[in-house]
Amino acid sequence: MVATLGFVWGGTFLVIEVALEGITPFWLAAFRIGFGAFLTTLVWQMRGGALFAAPVDGGTRVNLVAVAMMSSALPFMLISWGQQYVTAGFTGVSMASVALIVLPLAHFLVPGERITWRRALGFVIGFIGVVILIGGHAFESTGVALELPGRMACVAAASCYAVSSILMRRLPQVDPVGLSAVLLLIGSAFVIPLALAVEGPPPAVDARTLWVLAFLGLIPTAAMNLLRVQVVRTAGPVFMSLVNYMVPVWAVALGALLLGEPLPPSLLWAMLLILIGVALSQYGALSRLFSR
Repeated sequence: MVATLGFVWGGTFLVIEVALEGITPFWLAAFRIGFGAFLTTLVWQMRGGALFAAPVDGGTRVNLVAVAMMSSALPFMLISWGQQYVTAGFTGVSMASVALIVLPLAHFLVPGERITWRRALGFVIGFIGVVILIGGHAFESTGVALELPGRMACVAAASCYAVSSILMRRLPQVDPVGLSAVLLLIGSAFVIPLALAVEGPPPAVDARTLWVLAFLGLIPTAAMNLLRVQVVRTAGPVFMSLVNYMVPVWAVALGALLLGEPLPPSLLWAMLLILIGVALSQYGALSRLFSR
C-alpha cells in the first residue's frame, strides 16, 4: 500500500500541472475533492454507512473536522495555488518534509514515538534540506513574482498532511471507508463555497481538462485516500511517512521525463538531504518494513 501511494502521489503533481492549464486553482481543488467525496460516499453507503464503533463526544467531532481540513481541504487548495508558480518536481520534493514534521508532533502526541538521537539528527539534516528547497535557488527562477509564496504554499500543504496524520491516529475505532468519505465530504463543504467566493462560478472546461479532473478525483483522491487512512490507522503516522521516500523521486523523475522540467543541482541536493534525514529519523520503521 505504501509503494502504491508513493507512485500515485508522486505522479499526481504532474497531472495537477496539466489540469491547471484548463481550470483555476481553487476550482481544481473543489472538483477534485467533490468528485472524490461522491465516489467514496457511494462505496461507504454500499458497505452499510457505519462510522464510529461507539458513540463519540464533541471533542472527537471537532478532531474529525480538523482532520478533514488538514488532510484534504487546505492542502488541496495550497498545492493547486502553489503549482501555478513552481513545478511538479518541486512540489513532490516538498512533500518529503511530511515525515520530518510528523517527528516532533508524534513525540508529544503519539505514545511510543519518542525522539531519539538518531531521529533528532535526521530531523536536523532534513530541515537543512527543506531550507534549501524553499530559499536560495532551489529551483531556477520562473520569472514569476509569486514564486517564493508558491514554494511556501507547497511546504505548508506538507505541514497540513503531517498534522492530519497525527490527529487521525488519535481518533477512536472507526470504519476506514466511512472515515475517508466523511473527511472528503467535510472538506468539500469548505472548498466548494470558498472557490465560489474567491473565483466566481465554475469555469467552462474542455474535454481534456474534464478527463484530468475525473482522474484526480478517482485515483489520487478517492482511492488513495482510502489506502492512506488504512495505513495510518493500522501502522501509525510514522510508518505512513515512509511514503515520502517515493513521492519526491517519482515527482522529479516524471516531471523531467514527461514535462521537461529542469533539474538544477540545488533541487537535487535538497531532495538528497531530506531523504537522508527521513532515513535516519525513520530507521525503526524501515527496519520493521524490511524485516517483513
